[in-house]
Amino acid sequence: MKLDTPNDPETGNRHEHRKVVDRYYSVEFSIEALEPVYQFRIWNLSERGMCVLVREDSAVLDHLQEGKIFKMKYYPTDFPGQVEQLETEVRHVSKDDQGRFKGHFMVGLSILER
Repeated sequence: MKLDTPNDPETGNRHEHRKVVDRYYSVEFSIEALEPVYQFRIWNLSERGMCVLVREDSAVLDHLQEGKIFKMKYYPTDFPGQVEQLETEVRHVSKDDQGRFKGHFMVGLSILER
């Protein structure tokens, strides 16, 4: 997995290095047992890397266990309208009992392939 890209004004690539979490603004996926498609904003909240915030009463939480792998659609920051479909592993599911995201779970994601 490549974590950063070079920048070239002609091609739109960046000179500065940036992490995967900065490349995408949202992720979308569906669960076979559930009809809706879920779309979440991507956050970089800690050293654990990219995660999505899921309300504690959301039905999707029952399907997001550590180690599960999903095919997820990522929406790049630099190229609106384009989508990258990537294998993604759920790395952690952590509840935020206090602070800014009280009532939500932080679901850590890790892209497995490019």
